[in-house]
Amino acid sequence: MNKLPFRPDESAEIERDIQTVQRIDAVPSILRLICKNTGMGFAAVAKVTDQSWTACAVQDEVQFGLAAGGQLDLHSTLCFESRSARAAIVIDNFNDDPAYRGHHTAQIYNLGSYISVPIILPSGDYFGNLCAIDAHPADVSDPRTLGMFEVFAELIAIQIESASRQQAAEAALYTERENSGLREQFIAVLGHDLRNPLSAVSATAELLTLRKTEPDLVKIGQRLKSTTLRMARLIDDVMDFARGRLGSGIGVSIDDVDDLATALRAVVAEVREANPERTLVDDIAIPTRVRCDRTRVQQLLSNLLGNAVTHGSAEYPVKVHVRVENAELLVSVMNGGNAISPDALGRVFEPYWRPATSKPGGGLGLGLYICKQIVTAHGGLLEVCSSDEEGTCFVARLPTGM
Repeated sequence: MNKLPFRPDESAEIERDIQTVQRIDAVPSILRLICKNTGMGFAAVAKVTDQSWTACAVQDEVQFGLAAGGQLDLHSTLCFESRSARAAIVIDNFNDDPAYRGHHTAQIYNLGSYISVPIILPSGDYFGNLCAIDAHPADVSDPRTLGMFEVFAELIAIQIESASRQQAAEAALYTERENSGLREQFIAVLGHDLRNPLSAVSATAELLTLRKTEPDLVKIGQRLKSTTLRMARLIDDVMDFARGRLGSGIGVSIDDVDDLATALRAVVAEVREANPERTLVDDIAIPTRVRCDRTRVQQLLSNLLGNAVTHGSAEYPVKVHVRVENAELLVSVMNGGNAISPDALGRVFEPYWRPATSKPGGGLGLGLYICKQIVTAHGGLLEVCSSDEEGTCFVARLPTGM
C-alpha cells in the first residue's frame, strides 16, 4: 500500500488532525470494538477532504498495510461518495449489492464488505469517516451495527472538536506568554536607555537653580528638576515592574540601617519641594536600628506620598507617620478627600490600574503595585482603608528583624 504525499496547502492541517485523533484515548478501543463486533479485519478513522483521504488511526488485523498518516487516492475510496452525500454507505457483500456490484473500490482493494459513516463535527464541518472493510462479506447493514457506528462517529466528532478548542486555547496562551515576555523585555530596555538623557536634563536643571541672580531661570530649573524627579520615579517603577514580571522579582538588599529616619525625612522634603502648593506633615521617629533595604523603603514612602498628593484633596494635609512598634516598622501615609469605593479598594495594588476618576497624566498605575512588591519582599504587609470621614490611609508593616 503506497503512502501518497500530502499536498503542500493541506499538509499542516492534516498533520494537526492526525495528532488530535491520536490524543483521543477512546479511539483505539472503539476501533478494536468495531472489528470484534463486526468480524471485519480493518477499521479506521479517516480525515476526508475534497482532495485527500488520510488515515488518522487504524486497527489492522488483516495486514491491509495502511498505518496512521497513510493516504489513499480519494477517488479510489467510497468515502469520497459518502462525503459528497453526507450519508453512510453500507455494503454487506459487494457481489450481491445492486448499487455497488463491480465497483472499482472493491476491485482495487479486494473487498467483500464495507461500511463508512460520516464524522460531522458539532460545528457542522465535515471531518471524515469512521469506516471498516474486509475481504469477506459481513452483516454490517444490521440496524444495531449501523447504530453503533453512528454513535461512535458522533462521540469521535465531539472529542475532536473539544480537543481542537483546547489546542487553540493552548496555542493562544503560549503566543500571549511569548508576546508578554517580549513586551516586558522591551519595557526594561527602554527604561534603562532613558536614564542617560534624563541624567543630562537633571544636570541642566541643577545648573539653572544655581543662577540665583536670575529668578526666572531658577524657577524654570526648579520646575525642570521636579519633572525629572517624577520621570525618574516612573522609570524606576517601570524597571521594577519589568523585573518582577520577567521572574526576578523586586530585589531587596537587607542590611542594618541606622539612619532610616533621616533618609525618610529626605524623601518627604523632596516631595514637599516638588509640590509647594501642598501641605505635608511628617512625624518620623525611629530610635533604633532597623534591618531593611534603605533605598527600597525610601521608594516605598516616595510612591505612597506620590499617590496621596495625586489623588488626595488639596484642602487637606498629607500626613506621614513612621514608628517602630512590636518589632515592626510602621509606615503610614494619610490623605483627605473622597473615599475609595469598596470595589476599587480590592484593585489598588494591581499593575496599570487607575481609578476612573484619575486625572490625565497621573502616572502609569504602577506606584502602589511596586509598594506592595517592596513590602512583600521584606516579608511584611501593606494595608489600606478609606472613608469620607477619615480619608485614605496606607499602612506598611515591615518586620524590623531586630
